[in-house]
Amino acid sequence: MACARVPLDEQQVTEPGPLGKERTLPALHPERKEERCFVPYKPPPEDGSPAEVEEFLEYARFVMEDMEWLLALPHDKFWCQVVFDESLHTCLDSYLRHAPRSLDLAALPSSPAVAEMQRSVHRVVFLTFLRMATHKESKENFLTPTVFGEIIYQNFLFDIPKIMDLCVLFGKGNSQLLHKMIDNIFTQQPSYYTDLDETVPTVLMVFDSILDKCGLQCEAAAMEPMKLNEHKQLTAMTMSLQELVDILLYLCDSTTTIHAFLDIFPAACSTFYSHGFLGRLTWFYETAVPDLEKAVRRRNFDDKGLQEDLWKRLSHSCRKMVECAHLLLHHTCLQPILEGRENMQTSAEELLQHFTSFLPEKRFLSDYDEQFPLVDDISLLQQALPVIDETRTSYLLQGVESAWDSVGRRKPSSQIRSNAASSFSANQGAAGGAAAASSGSCRPREVREPGEERVEGAEAMLDVPQKGNNGAMCPMSTAELESLLTCIRELLPDLGEGFVMACLQEYDYNSELVINNILEDRLAPSLDKLDRAMPRPVKEELPSLLSNRSNVFDDDEFDVFRRDQVDMSRVWKGRRKGEDSREMLNDKRHIDEQRARYQAYETVVDEVVIEPGEAAYGLGEDYDDEYDDTYDMSQVGANDLDGDSLLNRRPFTIPQILRKANKPEEEEEDEEEEPLQSNVNRDQFVQDPALLRERAEARRAAMHQRKGFRPERTSNVVGQPKGQGQTTDTFLDRRKKEANKGRGANHNRRNMADRKRNKGMIPS
Repeated sequence: MACARVPLDEQQVTEPGPLGKERTLPALHPERKEERCFVPYKPPPEDGSPAEVEEFLEYARFVMEDMEWLLALPHDKFWCQVVFDESLHTCLDSYLRHAPRSLDLAALPSSPAVAEMQRSVHRVVFLTFLRMATHKESKENFLTPTVFGEIIYQNFLFDIPKIMDLCVLFGKGNSQLLHKMIDNIFTQQPSYYTDLDETVPTVLMVFDSILDKCGLQCEAAAMEPMKLNEHKQLTAMTMSLQELVDILLYLCDSTTTIHAFLDIFPAACSTFYSHGFLGRLTWFYETAVPDLEKAVRRRNFDDKGLQEDLWKRLSHSCRKMVECAHLLLHHTCLQPILEGRENMQTSAEELLQHFTSFLPEKRFLSDYDEQFPLVDDISLLQQALPVIDETRTSYLLQGVESAWDSVGRRKPSSQIRSNAASSFSANQGAAGGAAAASSGSCRPREVREPGEERVEGAEAMLDVPQKGNNGAMCPMSTAELESLLTCIRELLPDLGEGFVMACLQEYDYNSELVINNILEDRLAPSLDKLDRAMPRPVKEELPSLLSNRSNVFDDDEFDVFRRDQVDMSRVWKGRRKGEDSREMLNDKRHIDEQRARYQAYETVVDEVVIEPGEAAYGLGEDYDDEYDDTYDMSQVGANDLDGDSLLNRRPFTIPQILRKANKPEEEEEDEEEEPLQSNVNRDQFVQDPALLRERAEARRAAMHQRKGFRPERTSNVVGQPKGQGQTTDTFLDRRKKEANKGRGANHNRRNMADRKRNKGMIPS
């Protein structure tokens, strides 16, 4: 037998030959393979007839027994069987091709025996592939890594399509184990990277073929003129129903497989990114998805269950395409920024360019922003790179709002709250946010409960989306709500309006999410308890406004709301005719009543001559000297040559405080001898500039001596010459100048001109 501590590819074994004579063979040799025929796998039946169920159970039992026998073989026998048994390859390939995916499990029969058998086969097949991808099982049982890579590559044990199928079948619940398995395959055999690079153009042909089937020519074909004898292309509305079903199944399977592969093996994102996969994906989404949705909604289906299944698969495909775009951006552009690599600036520029390229794709941009808000990624960029242009980021956010408006949808209230929270978190430190974002994945981790089965890929269903909480009040107008109700009930006419309104309120009035959850039977528990035919609740009649009103004319003789009879003879409609109206106009009694009031103001006395000895203003002894003489010195019109000058009527008098007192000559002589010390207390009109400079210098010196004083840094917006790069201080100074240049400069010319004109500086 094999020797310990020697790789299997270098071991030699001695066994008896066909004639009974012992011979020495390599441990990996075709003659050491056991003769066993592995039965191909058949999927569970769809209609669930007893005969077909029995046939499936029999075939599945054979497959399970064969896989358990294979896994029980020792290390050398296992690899001889895996390398040289063609029937085993056929069995494993048949399972990868025909095993039901997550969306197919809902259509399978609900027999417990079928479900248990499918789960058992699923488990043993995964364990077989896992052992095939392991080159070292123990210290005694192992293969040389280079030889292991050649064996799996030359014998086609693994290839890119098989690896993608493994991801979509077994990725749910086993992502970490599957990632380690695929990473070992690519590490030991780098040729798989070359195969992946050659496979991406084939994947892109999937989108081109769907566009061609739907009559949506790609950009290159649109420039070519159509031939005269060429038939008109079919569209999603005019093609046969079977063709539409095939296209949607093909699209759902392709997008789910690509997303599972990129999610489990992120190293492949760079290869897809280098082939322009992101741009082709967004353009396909914007071009094909609206037409396919229109066809599923408006075409007549005899089987409503088929229509629901197609809509569910189309919604699932849209979600996976958006998630694929996010994976590519996260692992190729955002991850280098969060990890602080050398190419941070280049990655940030590429990320902003991709966001800008999304702006024309309104439908894709709104769906992408719904699952992965752009404001969160932009907030991370601003934390990691403070020099990001704010004008450019604000333009992107405005473009996102415009995309929501153009598709006629409202942003969920939960996302509006997250936008406000992200604006607050943008002010926090960049290191904490970057570390938190880089440590996590772009999707939530899967948590397994104790005792839960690890292999749950094919039988696992979709994640239930989180419900929204929009509060008690409806954020939509009545017209918008009626439009959503009509849209949903056209597709699902058996639902009552009350049930639909409850679903809309539960899911933030997102009609697409409501339809998707109803079709996939994934409603919240509170909605499952409701009657699906529940009518719209009857609005309570509000009390009459007239019964609660309060008015100054209540209970008067013309209050028709409280009186049953009104004297109509006192009510005139229109103008009065005849003598009555003329008499009313000629009645001037109201003028005579006011005449006596105004006669008291007819006599106006300009001047009152006061004789010597009389009291001022004729007030006698009661004059209290409270007369307001503020404007008595206003010589309005004093210099007018009208013959009656105010200067003649009242001579000019010097105020007492300005008069000069007659000082004795002795005091004047003493003042000449003494220094003028009183000048210090005089109110000087212009102070000494030298003294002012000394005081300012003293204040600055005192300020510099304060603890913690830091002089203000001078602004530098010129920077280095072009081509030599700029420092961070220069970028920040330029941003500050750009933000504050409107406060001064020459932007208030008109205001200053008006101010000068009002002061008389500018002649009118």
